[in-house]
Amino acid sequence: MSTPPPGDGATAPQPPARAAAGHRGPVSRAERSLAPDLARGAVLLFIALANVTTYVYGVQLEPGHRPVGGGLLDNVLDVVVTAVVDRRSYPMFALLFGYGMVQLMRRQLDSGAEWPAVRGILLRRNVFLVLFGAVHALLLFTSDILGPYGAMGLLVTLLFLHRSPRVLAVWTAVSVVLLSLLLGFTDPATAGLTEPGENPSYLLAAVDRLVEWGVTLALSTVLIGLLGPMLIGVRMARAGLLDRPWEHEARLRRIAGVGIPLGVLGGLPHGLTVGGFWNPDPLVNGAVGVLHIATGVAAGAGYVALFGLIALRLRGRGRSGLVGAIAATGERSLTCYLWQSVLFAPLLAAWGFGLGDQLGTTAAYGLAVAVWVSGVGLAVLLARAGSRGPAETLLRRLVYRRR
Repeated sequence: MSTPPPGDGATAPQPPARAAAGHRGPVSRAERSLAPDLARGAVLLFIALANVTTYVYGVQLEPGHRPVGGGLLDNVLDVVVTAVVDRRSYPMFALLFGYGMVQLMRRQLDSGAEWPAVRGILLRRNVFLVLFGAVHALLLFTSDILGPYGAMGLLVTLLFLHRSPRVLAVWTAVSVVLLSLLLGFTDPATAGLTEPGENPSYLLAAVDRLVEWGVTLALSTVLIGLLGPMLIGVRMARAGLLDRPWEHEARLRRIAGVGIPLGVLGGLPHGLTVGGFWNPDPLVNGAVGVLHIATGVAAGAGYVALFGLIALRLRGRGRSGLVGAIAATGERSLTCYLWQSVLFAPLLAAWGFGLGDQLGTTAAYGLAVAVWVSGVGLAVLLARAGSRGPAETLLRRLVYRRR
């Protein structure tokens, strides 16, 4: 499952050979597929759980960037979150990102837009995501993902959207192997990185955040770590796995049935080290880290497939209740992702209320859930007002520029 779903039977779409023409506007709500929106809304909970502990500072850290000296509940939760969430949320979101790129391309081409115009939309969208990420890092959060996703989206647009399944499979394998080997032996608690929340000066912290974000952006682009999950998303979108889950139930079951158990079991050894239940020697610990990262890609694909199956079961029921709330969050995933930093940073950073040096991991996870719930509430309010998220509105105005 660290490679794309096998045998999708899809050939790479070829760009039109005509001159550039105009393009249609962004997707309407009626055109949206439920499964990707559900998955995006849910993965934001995973992202909150993964990000909240990066704000911990002022204490000795154990593997996984958790504070030393937690109680049994802290340690057990660390095991669970490490095995189920850590290094699983980013490939899941990257997969959905790649899936969305193909959806955007298809809708534009099907409406009569020419390939140069469609490529321009994709390139502008990814360039502006990089800029959004720079502002996000400068103002609030070092470990922004918008910049790396935008940079990798540029690479996918320029080199991979029209390549064959075999080429995508090869580059997926290369990406996963590189990422696993290079990062499996590096732990954020001992890597010498600046803690996002420890500087009491907001201005100095902003400089630190932007510099570290730039280094991370450069390394993530060179290491092509996000490329593999994005290419898996491209292949899944070509097959329409989430747009038409009723046609692909068996395949979705296979992906979820293999990917999720493989991801959890592959993450469990590292989870035990993070929770303090196992202390292997450095070489074994590195191998455990490699396994954790590699199987995270499988877990990401499995989680996405699971939401395809959930959407299949909900077919015809509309978007209401809890399903509608999570889907509304997924529709506004950019706004809700940034919303998490708007709450986390002032509460936890030293330049704000400084709670980051007081929270144990259990309290931190509780805060993460509360922040995600608040984001769901925000999305519901925006949906009832008939409004896209403010971040989505700004991005679309920049990308689909008015003539």
